[in-house]
Amino acid sequence: MIAIRVFDPAMCCSSGVCGPAIDPQLARFAADLQWLRSQGVSVERFNLSQAPGAFAEDAAVKAALEAKGEAGLPLVKAGEAIVSSGAYPSRDQLAEWAGIASENASAALPKPKSGGCCTPKVAGDGSTKPCC
Repeated sequence: MIAIRVFDPAMCCSSGVCGPAIDPQLARFAADLQWLRSQGVSVERFNLSQAPGAFAEDAAVKAALEAKGEAGLPLVKAGEAIVSSGAYPSRDQLAEWAGIASENASAALPKPKSGGCCTPKVAGDGSTKPCC
């Protein structure tokens, strides 16, 4: 398996999943990284405000930051290759880059529960309407 290294923009904490208004995208990504770890993948995550040295010490990351600025973050490396820049990748993408079968990644995603936000509501006339 290939190690995954994530270089995040400056955030208040190491995962960005803190404070009163948690970004659901960051929560999803943190869960995806935890899933990778549970599959035996080495995962490292660096926050620009807490570990600026990691950005400066990696020549490829430093060059990407100089070229794109913080707009190029988050940046994800699989082994020594930059595989993503400017957006958080999906669990399937992370699995592919780490060398894990993608069906394992999709099967591990949480399933929406009945009555949740993504379950259509049935109107009195029998038609369904999205609730979100």
